Parts: sequence; structure tokens; C-alpha cells
Amino acid sequence: MKLSTMVCALCMTATLLGSVSAQAAEGKKWTTVRIGTEGAFRPFNFTKPDGTLDGFEIDLYKVLCKSMQVACEIVVQPFTGMIPALQAGKFDAIMSGMSATDKRRQVIDFSVPYSNSGQTFATLKDSPLAKLPDTGMRFSLTKDEAGAVKELEKIKPALQDKVIGVQTASIAATFLNKYLQGVVKVREYKTTEEHDLDLAAGRVDLVIASVTYLNGAREKLGNANMVLAGPQFIGGLLGSGSAIGLRKSDPELKKMFDDAIMKVKQDGTLKTLGMKWFGQDITPQ
Repeated sequence: MKLSTMVCALCMTATLLGSVSAQAAEGKKWTTVRIGTEGAFRPFNFTKPDGTLDGFEIDLYKVLCKSMQVACEIVVQPFTGMIPALQAGKFDAIMSGMSATDKRRQVIDFSVPYSNSGQTFATLKDSPLAKLPDTGMRFSLTKDEAGAVKELEKIKPALQDKVIGVQTASIAATFLNKYLQGVVKVREYKTTEEHDLDLAAGRVDLVIASVTYLNGAREKLGNANMVLAGPQFIGGLLGSGSAIGLRKSDPELKKMFDDAIMKVKQDGTLKTLGMKWFGQDITPQ
């Protein structure tokens, strides 16, 4: 009886271990996903007067979650603390116009990108900086960094000692630190909306942010005098485009988002949302 009992116990243990191993092999099953967003980066994401969220990423997350067949919850989080909050488990994914850069990849993982637009400057119509050369021209820090640096050298005399507003912890701030340190005086803000207000009030000479954001900002009340100025820069330390930030410990969730993004890219939904919110197709190529 003792031997029989021992054999049964061993069988049960083996069965349980096999079950656990199979579950581990299959990976975590996601039924609910919490998504962190800033709610202050129009038109990617913003908070309406009634307190609800709207924007390109708000529309997009609903489409992606439906495709993944999971329930999604939105959590509003200041951009500066977005990655620490993800790591702490406050939410499971970041959708907040965050560019997938090599520096950020050291800490977190990213989905495939869902949008890609360059960084550029904005100033006021009556500012001498409105005449910065090569407005709208794109320069790649990946394909031709030397050419991009040459372009920066071209505009440095006009930028010398000017005060530029930038969002804290943004790729634009990293860009200024590497390429325009000692040339411009940098003033950091918690949100892009705050530096827009200071631009309109004349407290900064220009701001730097993504082209898509600035085009949307120009349409807002109070920003009628804002204009884009100077060249656009993409790639390199600016990353491969906006993507969903994820913990490295959640590869199953990354695959789910990757598959869903590729689906909306292929069926044209991403282009449709881009045209709705930006007036242009920002689908990564």
C-alpha cells in the first residue's frame, strides 16, 4: 500500500510539473491590458474638457485591443515618469507618442512602430527665426549623420543664444543636448502644451517637438501665430518612430501588439487614422 501510494504521489507530481512546464512554454495569457498615456500630447493623445481622452493613439488602442481580443484600461501618467511606472507595474504598456530609441531599449522593449515623423522647430510668424532655411526638408541621422550635422552647422548662427522650449525626458531634449549644447539655452517643461504657452507669450524664442505634434498644436486656440521653421531630423538617437513601450519580461504581449499593428498597417486602418488626426499618412515604411 505504501509503495502504491508513493507511486501515485510520484505520478501526480509528474503530472503537475508537466502542466506547469506546458503553461510556462505557452507563456502568459493576456485577457486585460492596462495602457499608460500622457493625455497632454495632442493630437496623439489629449484630455477633453469633459475629462475624457481623445486622439490618434486613443483611437488606435481601441482598434488594437479589439484585434487582440483583450479588454484594455487607460491609465493617465505624466510623461517624465512613464517608464518607471511601467516597470513598477502601474500599467502594462505605454502608448504616448514615445519613440523607440536605442537608449530606451536598454531599459524596456518596444513593439514595431505605428507612426514615424521627424523632429523640427516652431516659432512665431513675426520672429526672425521663422526664416530659418530648409523648412520642411528631411535629414536622416541614420542614413547620413554627417549631412544632418552639416545642416545643423548651417542654422547654428541663427540659433546662437536663443531660448528653446522642450519637453523633459523627450527625444527632442536628447537631440538638443547632443547637437546644440552650448548654442541654445534650453528650458524644459513637463508637457509640450506648457512650452507652447511660453512660445505664444514670448518667453521662449522657439520650441522643438515632432512634426505631427506641432502641426496639431498650430490648430489650437491661441497658437494661430505658430509656424514650423527649419529642417526636420529623423532617425539616429531620435529612434525608429513611435511604438508601444513594454516590459522585457512580457514577450507574449509584445508579439500580440506587433501582430495587431501589422494588421492595421496592412488593411489601411493606420493610414485612415493618420489622415484623420494629422492630415497625412504617417505609416512607417
